[in-house]
Parts: sequence; structure tokens; C-alpha cells
Amino acid sequence: MKITKICCIGAGYVGGPTMAVIAQKCPHIQVTVVDLNQERIAAWNDQDVKNIPIYEPGLAEVVGEARGRNLFFSTDVDKAIDEAQVIFISVNTPTKTYGKGKGMAADLKYIELCARQIARVAKEDKIVVEKSTLPVRTAEAIKSILDNTGNGVQFQILSNPEFLAEGTAVSDLLDPDRILIGGDESVEGQKAINALVSVYANWVAADKILTTNVWSSELSKLTANAFLAQRISSINAMSELCEKTGADVNQVAKAIGMDSRIGSKFLKASVGFGGSCFQKDILNLVYIAKSYGLNEVADYWEQVIIMNDYQKRRFSNKIVQTLYNTVSGKKITFLGWAFKKDTNDTRESAAIYVADDLMSEQAQIVVFDPKVSEKKILADLDYLETRTLDQNKALIAAVEDPYEGCKGAHAIAVLTEWDEFKEYDWQRIYDGMQKPAFIFDGRNILNGQELKNIGFIYQAIGS
Repeated sequence: MKITKICCIGAGYVGGPTMAVIAQKCPHIQVTVVDLNQERIAAWNDQDVKNIPIYEPGLAEVVGEARGRNLFFSTDVDKAIDEAQVIFISVNTPTKTYGKGKGMAADLKYIELCARQIARVAKEDKIVVEKSTLPVRTAEAIKSILDNTGNGVQFQILSNPEFLAEGTAVSDLLDPDRILIGGDESVEGQKAINALVSVYANWVAADKILTTNVWSSELSKLTANAFLAQRISSINAMSELCEKTGADVNQVAKAIGMDSRIGSKFLKASVGFGGSCFQKDILNLVYIAKSYGLNEVADYWEQVIIMNDYQKRRFSNKIVQTLYNTVSGKKITFLGWAFKKDTNDTRESAAIYVADDLMSEQAQIVVFDPKVSEKKILADLDYLETRTLDQNKALIAAVEDPYEGCKGAHAIAVLTEWDEFKEYDWQRIYDGMQKPAFIFDGRNILNGQELKNIGFIYQAIGS
């Protein structure tokens, strides 16, 4: 099958960037990204490509090259489904907040709604590709819905999980470690796999395209995120021991990272991991293990989440304890709100939970993040349902100038590792703060000795 038309349902952090790169690298394929969120689609279509809804280095340039040529963004979902040969499902799969599996299992209602819409609209054979992160054996459920509610056409279901790191998503797509495609081992299933392989082969080397059965593909995504998160929680667990013993977690990380069996990546101690994937996927893995009666397996992976939650609480507690056991009425400036640098994504950001803890102690929080608005900050806190919107507004505000944000502050907390924070005029910041002036470096990115020489009381994770 020669692929000439692709559609993607879902214009979020996976669908938008992935389809933009496919369109750029495959100018002979028409790529349409559809979403029911009119505001989001309008942002993707904004005349100024810098205003697209997702900030990723290089993404605006990729979209600018392909948009209007063979990349289109639309709210007409039915039309895109009808015309496409390949349909990517890239909708949200949040953790369930109700019923069986609450707090752990993935909520697949949006996936099912997509499957039913595809079944209703499709009049010709289609390849349906799982792009969202899904629990193992979801493809089986999707195929059952399509086969039993469709118009008699044939569907092949493939799993093609993304392995993007936010902040480097475009480079990850342009030069991936691997492309994983899982499908049915039947003759028709292999034809579908080969069709999708032919799309990626336009820019990805053949030895980097891995094909498996669909179940292995689905589970590989959950496993990859679990392993990465486990490394972060492991080094964070050691960071507290380093603080108690006088060791330096950065030196420990460097020493063990030079061991070729371990490697140096994901050994950066911090206030904790965030983002849309790690916690959700591990909780999903825990739920799957428990559903099969594998309680010891579930307990093992759940400890990764427990350690991460503890690290965030430990950071906020340290701020309170250091500021003489009270932060009531004290101004604490957060540098960073996004869960990591080079993205405007705030989902599960450590900053949200640290702020919530400190606001419960009546601290006055001021936030500067170069890519996150006050509206988004308030929405993140509102989601926790700890306070009303008006109560949150009374305790937190965002600023557009970091120097103004730090003026009069009792303490600064670094919550995101934005590179620009390292280049600030820290003498100027110190001169404008309350004394003693504290810095709590939750990302270990600042030069502690220089800050101490200026006069700051500087505390970093793991030292």
C-alpha cells in the first residue's frame, strides 16, 4: 500500500509535533491533524507560527515549512477520517479519577470514543495506529469495537508508541533512537506494518525501525518510562543520604555514571520528576500488575512514585524549616513552573505541589517562568482542589520580569532548570531581597559557591 493521506486525532504534545515532522519529511503525504478543541486548532493555524500552542525548540520552523503545503489542522474529524488511509489516535489517556482502578488505571474513554467514531465514518479499509500511551492489550479492545460496530470494512491495528522527551521532541523525532511498530502477525497485519515502516523510512534508517507483535510494543512504552523514572527516584533517594552524611550527590552521580553498565543519563538529583507520562504510566503498570495478581511487582514499581512524592514534600518542608519554621506572610519567588526546561508543559510539575504545600503554610508565592502564564499556573492549582480560585489568587501571582519577582523576597526556589537562570545578575537580585537571603536550588543548576560569596544562604538537593 502506498500511503498518501494520514490523519491524526488529537493535536496535543504527541500528535502535533509528530505529524509536523512526518509532513516535513514526507511532502508527498497529506497530513491532517484534527481535534475538537477549536481554540487549540486555531492556535496551530495562527498566522504567526511562533504562536502555536506547544513550545518546543525547532517546532515552529518545522510547522512553518509544512503547514499549508501538506500539513493541515482542522476540527472536521469526520472528513479527515473518511479521507485517510492511516489514522493515528493521539488523544489523552489520563489516570482514572473514578470507579475501578481509580488513581492508577488509564482512562480509555477518549480512545473508545475515537474507535467508535472511526467505525461510524470509515467506508474503506483503514490502518489505525495507537500513538497514545496505552495499557497492554488495548489494541484488542479497539479492534473489537471497530469490527463489531463498523461498516464491514477491514481495520488493521498497529501500536506505534512515541519516545519523545519534551524539550528535545523535534530532535528526537528527526533522529530517533528507534521507531517501534507493533502489529498483528497475520499476512494483512504484516502489510500494515510495512506500510507504516515505509512512512518512517523516508528519514529513519532501517536498522532503527523495530517491529514486534502489538502487545510487546504497548508494554515497551510503559517499561521505558518506568525505567527512566526509576533512575530519577533512585538518585533522589541517595540525595537525602548525601545530605545527612556530607557526601555530594553530584559527585556520586558522576562516579557511578562513568560505569558503562550504568551510564550517566537520568542521574540528576532534583526536586522530583513531572510531565504527562512518568507518573501516569507507572501507575498504569502498577494497576496492570495488580490485576494479574503480581503484587510484589506492583509494589516494586509503586515505590518509584512514593519516592518522587516524598522528594517534593521534602523540598517544601526544607524551605519551611530553614525559614525558622514559618513561611506565613513571607514572599517566596519560584524560578520556573514548567516541569522541565524548553517546554511550556506543566503537567505534574513539581512546582505545583511545592507551591501548594507552601501556600497551605500561608506563604506568598511569586512565579517567573519564561513560557508559562499566570492563567496556566492558577489552573494547575485549581485542579488540586485545595482552595478556591480566589484563595489561590490571594497567595500566588506570576510576573514577567524575574528581577521584579525576586525584589523583596525572603527566598528563591529554583523549580525548573531553565538555562537563563544561570546567567542572571545574582548580585542585583541579592541586593533587592530581604536578609538573610535564601536560595533553594531544586535543580542543582546554580553555582553555589559564587552565590555564597555574594551573601546568599544557598541550599541544593543532595549536598
